[in-house]
Amino acid sequence: MEKNLPIHLQEIIFGSSDSKISKAISKLEKEGQIKKLAPRLYSGNLEDEPEIIIRRNLFLILGHLYPGAVLSHRSALEFKPTSTGQIFLTHSYSKKAKIPGITIRLLEGKVPIEGDNPLSGQLFASQRERALLENLQTSRKTGADSKTLTYPEIEEKLEQIIHVHGEKELNNIRDRAKKISVELEMPKEFEKLNKIISALLSTHSSKILQSPIALARAFGIPYDPSRLELFEILFQTLTQYEFKYWEDKNIETSSFKNFAFFESYFSNYIEGTKFEIAQAKQIIETQIPLPSRHADSHDVLGTYQIVSNRKEMNIIPQTPEELIKILKYRHKILLSAREDKKPGIFKDKNNFAGNTAFVEMNLVNGTLIKCFDFYNALKHPFSRAAYIMFAISEIHPFLDGNGRIARVMMNAELLSKNQSKIIIPTVYREDYILALKKLTRQREPDALVRMLSRIHEFSSTIAGNNIDEMQSYLEKSNAFLEPDEGKLKMKAIT
Repeated sequence: MEKNLPIHLQEIIFGSSDSKISKAISKLEKEGQIKKLAPRLYSGNLEDEPEIIIRRNLFLILGHLYPGAVLSHRSALEFKPTSTGQIFLTHSYSKKAKIPGITIRLLEGKVPIEGDNPLSGQLFASQRERALLENLQTSRKTGADSKTLTYPEIEEKLEQIIHVHGEKELNNIRDRAKKISVELEMPKEFEKLNKIISALLSTHSSKILQSPIALARAFGIPYDPSRLELFEILFQTLTQYEFKYWEDKNIETSSFKNFAFFESYFSNYIEGTKFEIAQAKQIIETQIPLPSRHADSHDVLGTYQIVSNRKEMNIIPQTPEELIKILKYRHKILLSAREDKKPGIFKDKNNFAGNTAFVEMNLVNGTLIKCFDFYNALKHPFSRAAYIMFAISEIHPFLDGNGRIARVMMNAELLSKNQSKIIIPTVYREDYILALKKLTRQREPDALVRMLSRIHEFSSTIAGNNIDEMQSYLEKSNAFLEPDEGKLKMKAIT
């Protein structure tokens, strides 16, 4: 432990009333082995700035300076200083003090009560229910200087509790808050809390709520706020780009259906439903599944049934409700042979891809409804296509078939405006998946936009009334190779 180190090697050194220790500290400071951070506060760390050292050891310092104090109000919910360096403590008296980088605001109030949490040394932190009540007190200041969070911020914290733990936990919080509000002499604050919780649980008028997330919960359409932030990032990026219009060359019925065959083939292949080209052609030509692979065959048939239907692929949603209706209808066709995957029905359990958790099942409807606003605001068909594909892929509304449905929705956007649809060939699978992951995990959308722009240009070159010639063109482009076997040739030698 640090306290067993020689004084000059300790990062935080407190002044002492012991004359022997006090002299030792004074001597070390004169010799330049330690430095003074604030009155009666020193450090053996000679490299970092005082503000950095204090931030790193803040709770230890506060516990020493104000033993028995309670980290309270917004600080008990955020556990960090505000953007203006304010930290709030409840103590036996009121005072304002400053140390480098931090303004300490002592507020007179109750010392720790049963249930408050030991934090560091002799410092405590308000239990959650106490912190919520404290944050519903009236504050004369606003913004980062206010001791309380805003109403919408409090509502969002309560909504998150329902989201993670369910309504029962919110009722438990209300019960505990009611009990301690008597001891804390906060009856008015409890009434405010009670009204917010009642509104969130739809047992009280929702007019009291201010947060969009809390209002959505009250009206029965909760959504995933972190995904909405991600969709906004993509939306903003798409509005900054200029995109080419790649006109659809597959106007004739035979050419259109040829493209649809390879669109269906590759879309299934990328998801692991792999067939030899000859087998896939046989399935489509005969409309009869292979006996040994009945469900897999139907996946290809289902995808083809949608993407080869020009009328169906010209349908795009005009409202959030239409978006949900179209998704369910197309999914029902796509996975018609997989009853265990509940075709046409949104997922009833959460799904994952490795460590990535998609939108939780009870937030799917609300997130689809909320994401529609960004989609509707985009005008260029490519922007709308890229956005809707990523949104559906990221929400993952179904138990299975989400990637295929996302690409169907993408291509419907393009075809409805007479633009070339997009094929993601096998050789391009890694580029596609890595770009999606980069936006999901690192919140970087540019790779996705560039990747889709590039493959859209390539896809616009795939055309012809002869399916064998189209296949030959794709072969010369390396389209059927695995990603580790080659690279996509943008313009194949004809």
